[in-house]
Amino acid sequence: MADQQLKYPEWQIPLDEVIVEPDLAKLRVKVHVVETLIFERLKELESSKDGIAEREAINTGLHILRIVKRERLDYPDWN
Repeated sequence: MADQQLKYPEWQIPLDEVIVEPDLAKLRVKVHVVETLIFERLKELESSKDGIAEREAINTGLHILRIVKRERLDYPDWN
């Protein structure tokens, strides 16, 4: 995501930091921070008729977090 202009930097910049974090202890904290930012943003979007594009971007971000948690932090995949 870093190569393109970010439309939602409030949570996309921390998500980018998750993707490149090599330290697993720091990664766990950063994942939690991004999840919190995303869920707070989703609460804000609940009362908005706009935000379809951001909701789609959030879904992509959550998918990325799921992959990071499964592949780097050994979380189970609940599929």
